Amino acid sequence: MKLLLFYAHSFSYETAAKSLSTVPEVKKKESVADAAVVFFHVEAEDVEKRNKVVQKFVKNVKWLCGKFATKNVVLHSFNHLSGSKADPDFSLELLDEVAKRLARTDFQVMVTPFGYFNEFRIHVAGDSLAKVFKEF
Repeated sequence: MKLLLFYAHSFSYETAAKSLSTVPEVKKKESVADAAVVFFHVEAEDVEKRNKVVQKFVKNVKWLCGKFATKNVVLHSFNHLSGSKADPDFSLELLDEVAKRLARTDFQVMVTPFGYFNEFRIHVAGDSLAKVFKEF
């Protein structure tokens, strides 16, 4: 698992084009302020350690949110952080589980459409902890 985490003053996206032919057609545009924006990459080896990966994923998101006193989270599948790639179905299941766990603990979770390239704008804070890379 690779995570690229940002604390953003603002984030917005709009769907641009499908990256997976199997996903439904979606035309969507959303924005959020004061959010932890997480670009994540699910690797093939994450299948074997699913529970641990989910726990660490959630823990890292909550940690960054705590540093900036926010409950807003954006989860964006970004399959460009590693050469190792998990099956898209597994990646989507993992994404759904992480989003549900965060939502159960009062986080407001925005998930960009899975299997899409998106146009996005991100205004990242200047603090050193506003830009963090994690791998596990």
